[in-house]
Amino acid sequence: MVQTVADVMTPAPTTIGMSETFEAAARAMAVQDVTALVVRAGSTVIGIVTDRDLVVRGLAEGLGLEAMVGEVASEDLVTIGPDVPVEVAAGVMHAADALRIPVVDGEVAVGIVSLGDLDREADRTPAATRSQDLP
Repeated sequence: MVQTVADVMTPAPTTIGMSETFEAAARAMAVQDVTALVVRAGSTVIGIVTDRDLVVRGLAEGLGLEAMVGEVASEDLVTIGPDVPVEVAAGVMHAADALRIPVVDGEVAVGIVSLGDLDREADRTPAATRSQDLP
C-alpha cells in the first residue's frame, strides 16, 4: 500500500504570523516543543521559521527579540499536498535541500513533514519491498 504524506506528517502544525516577534516565536517553539513554525499571512502559508533562523540569521546578526519573524523566515518556500506519496515527497525535499516542509491543502497548513518522518516510514517498510533493495 502506498503511504502518503498525510500518513506520516505531524498534523495541525504550530503557525505564527510574519509580523510576530522573535520572542513570540521562541515561546511558541518552547511551549509546543518544536523547532520550526509555519509562517502565515492570514491563513495563507508563506514561509517557515526555525530555531536556527532565529538564532543564526536573527540574533547573531544583531536583531533583537522584538524583530519580526518575517525578517528571517524562509522565502523560497516548498510545500506539498497531503495526498502525495512519501517517495515523491522525499524526492521533493531532497531536491529543495529542505529538512521539513509545510503540508498544505490549498494555501492552508494542515501539517508539517520532515525528512525524519519520511525516513522513519522507510524504516518500517519491509526490506523486500524497498526499491533500493531489489535486484
